[in-house]
Amino acid sequence: MAVLDGAMAARLPRPRRFDAYVALGSLLGGLLLWGVGLATRPRTEVYVLLPGRWPVLLPLFVLAGCELLRRTAPRIGLLIGTAAIVLDVVTQGNLVSILIYTDLMYAAVLYGPPASAHRIPRITGLLSVAGAVVPFAVWREPEALLIGVVTGIVAFGPAATGLIVRNHREAAEAARLRAEQTALLAEMDRTQAVTAERARMARELHDMVANHLSAIAIHSTAALSLDDPKTSQEALVVIRENSVEGLAEMRRLIGILRDSSGDVEPAAAPTLDGLGSLVENARTNGLDVTLDAERAEVPAPVELAAYRIVQESLTNALKHAAPGRVTVSLARRNGSLAVDVTSPYGDRDGPRAPGSGAGLVGMEERAALLDGTFEAGPEDSPEGKVWVVRAALPVNDTAEGDTT
Repeated sequence: MAVLDGAMAARLPRPRRFDAYVALGSLLGGLLLWGVGLATRPRTEVYVLLPGRWPVLLPLFVLAGCELLRRTAPRIGLLIGTAAIVLDVVTQGNLVSILIYTDLMYAAVLYGPPASAHRIPRITGLLSVAGAVVPFAVWREPEALLIGVVTGIVAFGPAATGLIVRNHREAAEAARLRAEQTALLAEMDRTQAVTAERARMARELHDMVANHLSAIAIHSTAALSLDDPKTSQEALVVIRENSVEGLAEMRRLIGILRDSSGDVEPAAAPTLDGLGSLVENARTNGLDVTLDAERAEVPAPVELAAYRIVQESLTNALKHAAPGRVTVSLARRNGSLAVDVTSPYGDRDGPRAPGSGAGLVGMEERAALLDGTFEAGPEDSPEGKVWVVRAALPVNDTAEGDTT
């Protein structure tokens, strides 16, 4: 018996406090009607098989106890309550017992499983129709229709009301979940947009400033390490030119970031027409550069990406390449703009600028944003070992993307 009691306690969860209040109030109300002698049927009615006042209390107590299960175990409460209301029918009856049963029917649909919530209204609806049609067909009395009406009021009405309330709650919950999902997706989009913007600005800052700062670092190191007035003078000239240009580009970049800046115009995106001045600037910084660029009309994103890849490749050559010729080549090949930059590979004599490692990553990102390819690494050539940067950027009309 102790094991059985433990199993039942584990199977039936603890009733809610509100349900306990409902059960207690229902029981007290039923006892009040019983105490004043108010019954739903006279003892002389043919259906009253258990006349007297005391039999009415048994279904009342059972139904009040079922109220404790109205949310924790609604189907069990309805099953026991149905047996109790059938017992109440053969007694003089209590109005509170009928009201309790209507609440159990309502709770079984509202809090029960989805299958029961849709099955109970159908069953009670059929019982209501059968309760009206069958007695009328047998007795041929209009009063027989009242059986179906009473069944509909006691069973189908509460079940249908419970289904309507449940549908409204489920619709509200679905709307809430959709709102939360929309907010979550919006937050994810915002986070991705912020991350993409930070990556874009990091690439832009690196490409715009790294070239000038690398030249400044190399020439300032040379000026400090070599005791030659002419060399120092030349280094100072290059340092000044790169610092002025770098400062101007920094100001333009800040103008892009500051939405409220009315006195700083954002810099126009560089084009392939600017490769000549880019190469000339690299020569001023000490690189031996040759340019072979095939003039071709390409989409603006491709043009910008190619310019930035050449710019970063020249910066890397300035920082890391051994003495020798650097070649830059741009040509249309198989629907793509091919960018090739080669520089001597080996240890550099003299001062070197430290590298952050972000240049190759930025070039690869620019190519990936256009669904292009990128590779960089040492290769053997007739002139010796060289460092090669290759990028293929699709130039079809459908290529779109923000490579800045």
